Amino acid sequence: MYVDRHRARKAFEGYVSSYDPKNPRIALKIAHTYRVAELCDRIAPEQKDLAWLCGLLHDIGRFEQVRRFDTFNDSQSVPHARLGVDVLFGNADPNGPQIRRFVEDDSQDERMRVAIATHSDYRLPADLDERTRQLCDVLRDADKIDIIKVNCICPIQDIYGVSDEDMASSELSGEVVDVFYEHRTIPRGIRRHPADILVGHICFAWELVYPQSRRIAREQGYLDAMLGRRFANERTQATFSAMAAHMRSCLEMADWG
Repeated sequence: MYVDRHRARKAFEGYVSSYDPKNPRIALKIAHTYRVAELCDRIAPEQKDLAWLCGLLHDIGRFEQVRRFDTFNDSQSVPHARLGVDVLFGNADPNGPQIRRFVEDDSQDERMRVAIATHSDYRLPADLDERTRQLCDVLRDADKIDIIKVNCICPIQDIYGVSDEDMASSELSGEVVDVFYEHRTIPRGIRRHPADILVGHICFAWELVYPQSRRIAREQGYLDAMLGRRFANERTQATFSAMAAHMRSCLEMADWG
């Protein structure tokens, strides 16, 4: 599949130009989008143009989500991945499906639709063909790596909708701690406190699929920075410190580069 990256970038710039660039959530997602696209290009073992394009388009639903609801919280608004699919391939945009603004070739539309629709799902569908699953895994890895970075370079308020003080005083749910030690990502339904969401983002590292993804996550250093967060809540601090020590020891394993 041929992707004219210059054209796609210009189309993306044109699309987001109608949203308020002074809104920190909009600015955050524009920067995140470009980084995820480049990470997809680095991680993908093949189909690099297609992976890059999926990275560019994966969060396009976020812009309408912010405009309509002023939140990134899917449970308080709409699932942003599904909204993105509707913007690109359906009727969420009054001007009609937007995908042809980004790429002329329609041969990979269905695989792009699946990758974008499932990029934030807890688990991928079991019945995906091998090439579609690979595309989904590349996009999900790239998104997770950059979400870890965003946790370290953006204000807590912009990401979580809570203050630094709320995070510092947060409780940490026992169910979340249990899943952390099982080396799994955290289901949204058991995250009750700000610290639960933080641990959920840290746990993205457990399920990175590609060795290149794990190398990038280590090289960037943001995961270690997240593990160094301090809490005013003494019980949370003690539990979190033990979890951080456990993950750091796991990150020294050979398969983490």
